[in-house]
Amino acid sequence: MKFNLKQFAIALALFLAGYLTFNSNLFAQALEKPKVSIAVGGKNLFYYLPLTVAEQLGYFKDEGLQVEISDFAGGAKALQALVGGSADVVSGAYEHTINMQAKNQPIVAFVLQGRAPQIVLAANNKTMPNYKSIADLKGKKIGVTAPGSSTSIMASFVLAKAGLKPTDVSFIGVGAAVGALSAIRSGQIDAIANLDPVISMLEQKNEIKIIADTRTLKDTNDVFGGPMPAATLYASEAFVKKYPNTTQALTNAMVRALKWIQKAGPSDIIKAVPESYLLGDRALYIAAFLKVREAISPDGLFPANGPATALKTLQAFEPDLASKKIDLDRTYTNEFAKKANLKYK
Repeated sequence: MKFNLKQFAIALALFLAGYLTFNSNLFAQALEKPKVSIAVGGKNLFYYLPLTVAEQLGYFKDEGLQVEISDFAGGAKALQALVGGSADVVSGAYEHTINMQAKNQPIVAFVLQGRAPQIVLAANNKTMPNYKSIADLKGKKIGVTAPGSSTSIMASFVLAKAGLKPTDVSFIGVGAAVGALSAIRSGQIDAIANLDPVISMLEQKNEIKIIADTRTLKDTNDVFGGPMPAATLYASEAFVKKYPNTTQALTNAMVRALKWIQKAGPSDIIKAVPESYLLGDRALYIAAFLKVREAISPDGLFPANGPATALKTLQAFEPDLASKKIDLDRTYTNEFAKKANLKYK
């Protein structure tokens, strides 16, 4: 058979084109939208640690994504950014998917970051030194990351279990860092619903008295009566349908971060987060991380009974929601996380 240089060149070109296309699909999955903006409320909190890890360790970049993260005072503000069009995706509480469906604005949570809310409701020892029961909170000011956020949802549920309505107190946005600490210490608020490392810092100096705690799976079950999905990545239903490969890439990065956290030691966590997250106390930050570690999802999958627990929680203090028909299957999906777990075993 006579060697034909022209035919060989054509065959080689076709082979290389096929090889490059295969590998492009394998690693980048033909991303429909490589640039993605993510809104988050309180990025320094352990509640959103998987997001920070995925960003800091370059996992988003490894998936071919250019991610821009905007930090807001609370989850409700991050949700507003999504609704207003300035963010594509939110790193926020699962409960928002239910509330938005009730408003005919369907959003879908596609990867779970936390399997326990990690939120703590506590009384201010400075303004309420004689606190005895939840009834004492009536007429008081409760500091939350932002009104309408997961912290105010948790506080409202605890109040409802004791027979109080959200309108029986005043919710005040204090953020999730130094502002929250200052609000307690200045006596601006009588109670606080916040997360670690803020809560551990206040506990250490005996500045608060714990009322309800959801930093462990057991405590979460005691408060909510079942598994309670916490932080997620969620986006509009339209976004997930239009950009499935981009959604998959985001999920891949997050699941990889979740698995890294499961194996990481305290020193690894310290190196992975910005210095400002430590709030000036490295030892306390490590101790707080070890306490909430089990609250972080190991695989990004939503527990079977979790969405129903969240719906029941909201209905306890939102009477209008009880009359709404909520299709929980449209509020979340495990499709992307299952594929991500096959990639990162």
